[in-house]
Amino acid sequence: MKYPNNIKELVGLPIDMMGLIFYEKSPRYAGNLSPCELRIVPPHIQKVGVFVNASGEDIFTKIREYDLQIVQLHGDESPCFCRNIKNQGIKIIKSFPIETNADFEQCNSYENAGDYFLFDTKTPAYGGSGKKFDWKILASYSGKTPFILSGGIAPEDVAAVLEIQHPKLYGIDLNSRFETVPGEKDIEKLRQFFAFLYKSQKQSELYYLRTAKELHF
Repeated sequence: MKYPNNIKELVGLPIDMMGLIFYEKSPRYAGNLSPCELRIVPPHIQKVGVFVNASGEDIFTKIREYDLQIVQLHGDESPCFCRNIKNQGIKIIKSFPIETNADFEQCNSYENAGDYFLFDTKTPAYGGSGKKFDWKILASYSGKTPFILSGGIAPEDVAAVLEIQHPKLYGIDLNSRFETVPGEKDIEKLRQFFAFLYKSQKQSELYYLRTAKELHF
């Protein structure tokens, strides 16, 4: 997020985290956003600062300035670097580019270095492609750290998201496919996505309860 009026609309939606990208090469760079514009963000929405190969000093400056609760490291940060920030009481999301089953091996050395992993589509750049990887290969991930799914999730992907039954799936990252321009979310698209998501979840729960009753569970 980078536009104050858009943020005011967003905070009324059922979200848990809101991202602020502090990578200057990104078209979603939020470094020009005044911290006072974030006072409207309620406590239940955690503010996530996204960094790419930034220094620890820069990261902690942004944490203080923007009152960040979570830091997402989207570059080539080492496990030691992640752990040092985590040990200061900051939650860490470490991002990994994914294309094949073998790409999950890079997560092994980051166990206990972060609170969550984020699996994004492998690209020459640092994310932001708006493209999906093959979600079927998520079954190959056997780590202990919960993960957030990213990479091209679109409004029409509700059913596909609900089909993912991995026990470590923590959440989904909605970004470029829900934008009008980079950094500005289409609030109506998000609202419709959540409505379809919760409706589908409720239908699944009712089906499970009905089936369980029929089978005397």
